Amino acid sequence: MPRIIPSDETAVHGLEECLEMLDAVPFEPDDEDSLTNGAMALKRLANNRDFLGDLLIEQLKVGHKDGGIESAYGPQSIVLSRMRGRSFLRANIWPSEQESCFRASGSDAFVYGVPHDHNFSFLTAGYFGPGYGSDYYEYDYESVAGYRGEVCDLRFVERTHLEEGKLMLYRANLDIHSQLPPESMSVSLNIMHIDPAQAWSDQYGFDLDSNAMTGVLNPTSTECFLRCAVGMGGDEALDFAEWAGREHPSDRLRLASFEARSGLVQGAARDALWREAELSGSVMLAREAAEKRRWIERSYQSA
Repeated sequence: MPRIIPSDETAVHGLEECLEMLDAVPFEPDDEDSLTNGAMALKRLANNRDFLGDLLIEQLKVGHKDGGIESAYGPQSIVLSRMRGRSFLRANIWPSEQESCFRASGSDAFVYGVPHDHNFSFLTAGYFGPGYGSDYYEYDYESVAGYRGEVCDLRFVERTHLEEGKLMLYRANLDIHSQLPPESMSVSLNIMHIDPAQAWSDQYGFDLDSNAMTGVLNPTSTECFLRCAVGMGGDEALDFAEWAGREHPSDRLRLASFEARSGLVQGAARDALWREAELSGSVMLAREAAEKRRWIERSYQSA
């Protein structure tokens, strides 16, 4: 489960003082000195019971007249700072089942009951309310191929809540949680760590009944651009897609290249394309391709 960071810090500071501490020692979750500094900075901010409410009221007063940080505000996540080095600050609102937004949008809109890991690390603190609950699991990221339906060795750790003042470090590609709505509306504060390389590190969803992987949760813009370029035609786009399918170091982008090209062909040609993917040497690609070929065969039979 996420690493609990014990803290008896009682000092209080505001958002700017918190950011100054993070500027002085940039947040790097794998460095103990940096982690200690980040935990202290976040805990002092969490001890400030007024800053977030004051900030929200100020934004409501300013409204559309200011082109500042309010553009990063959403119905659940509130971005509290721009990127500073490789991290930024965020607040998250977690509605209970009694809230109107929960009843209107359902649990999936707030990722409740959707077991998942993260392809990034982040430090979180319970700021307000009883906190969301989580069933926590761990797994060995390096041992999985990443195809849908793959059964993983998920190890249950415990169920706990992110209550006020609690500090936890979610570790990239290790900690899995299935979140539960809090008993009443709650808020968490986060220091989000961003590594440019993490875009090629997959974030997965899981089914806890079967321990099977349900799919990748972080599609990249590169995949989208590739599909668009191939779909719009052009020899250069097709040449690049063929190269990516054969040689790109990311299995996920290799899969995207086959998916993009499969939309250009029908029948036996489509089956042959996925047969090529099945023989590519990638376990993930082979399993996904085999499922595509089974779907094609079923389509023929039902036609």
